Amino acid sequence: MKRMVQFFKDSYAELKKVVWPTREQVINSTQVVLVSLAIIALALGAMDAVFAQAVLLILG
Repeated sequence: MKRMVQFFKDSYAELKKVVWPTREQVINSTQVVLVSLAIIALALGAMDAVFAQAVLLILG
């Protein structure tokens, strides 16, 4: 039990050292992720459509 209490004390001490991002930084990072996700989704969708058409041309 003593080790578990020490673990939580140490964890709390480490969390106090963390430099948390500001709200603006979180919003900017989220926007970058969403834009990147949209671009990758569009690229994959386009490649899928091209490959699907290619397969239809080859088989059909």
